[in-house]
Amino acid sequence: MNLQDSFGRRFNYLRLSVTELCNFRCNYCLPDGNDCNTPKRGLSVNEIQTLVKAFAGLGTTKVRITGGEPALRKDLCEIIETCKKVDGIKKVALTTNGFKLNQDIERYKQAGLDAINVSADSLDPRMFAAITGKQKLEEILLGVERAAQLGISNIKLNTVMLKQFNYKELDAFFDYLRSHKVTWRFIELMQTGDNKSFFDKNHVAGQTIKDRLLEQGWQRIIRETDAGPAQEFMHPEFAGNIGLIMPYSKDFCESCNRLRVSAQGKLHLCLFAEQGVSIRSFLSVGDVYGAQRAIVSHLQQKHSQHFLHQGFTGATKQLAMLGG
Repeated sequence: MNLQDSFGRRFNYLRLSVTELCNFRCNYCLPDGNDCNTPKRGLSVNEIQTLVKAFAGLGTTKVRITGGEPALRKDLCEIIETCKKVDGIKKVALTTNGFKLNQDIERYKQAGLDAINVSADSLDPRMFAAITGKQKLEEILLGVERAAQLGISNIKLNTVMLKQFNYKELDAFFDYLRSHKVTWRFIELMQTGDNKSFFDKNHVAGQTIKDRLLEQGWQRIIRETDAGPAQEFMHPEFAGNIGLIMPYSKDFCESCNRLRVSAQGKLHLCLFAEQGVSIRSFLSVGDVYGAQRAIVSHLQQKHSQHFLHQGFTGATKQLAMLGG
């Protein structure tokens, strides 16, 4: 068995959500916070171990731990260590809002963390608070610096571009990259089930930023085989790089190499697919082979594209459900 769909795409990258809970109230995702129906009990460490073994046996080499906010789980370090110890897994990454990064990054590194993505939607503390609902920017940036000091070389900062909020800060983001060896990724706002009005007012096409980069001499970097969907660019006058995630761009889905599993053990073929298919019954009893058969079988139903252009958002009400 191997992870190849009916369109010939191979999948070596698992995005694993370990919780749907988040303590930020980002205006593009959870402006009112989690609702009372948000599931609380995520996969156990043993279930996660079975899941990652199943994926690794099918050729997966990279696991990204996401949320919600994964740092809300007290056993996050154990989860990182468990994933890293599975034979075949070469890279374990974490996506976080960074609220505990400065406090816990050393423990993450000791557990085996290889790469980290940190949400940073503004470099202006007041704008950051307006977008996220939290006065945490300074502490988050200290955590990013601490991660670099500890030798985590693969550090990315994520910014969802919002026309009415942070789009005018592009120059500030670029200036930061002159002296910081990180990748700053600008993400197109995506329409979800509950943000249509906000999307209509704030969507910025990533192509406008790409055109600006090319005009200023930025050069495209060849994508690694286990990389996410970002187009990355470098410039000889900058220490850091720039990434663009443009889900509305032509042929965005052609290079898809990742599958998602929710905190409730549901396999999702796409961030914007219909309801996921539960494989938790296999995970709860440690049935690696049964999980593999279910994954391979369901993969053949994956579509060629996400249909975002037609306004289709599937079961994704907000991005915290599957970690974006």
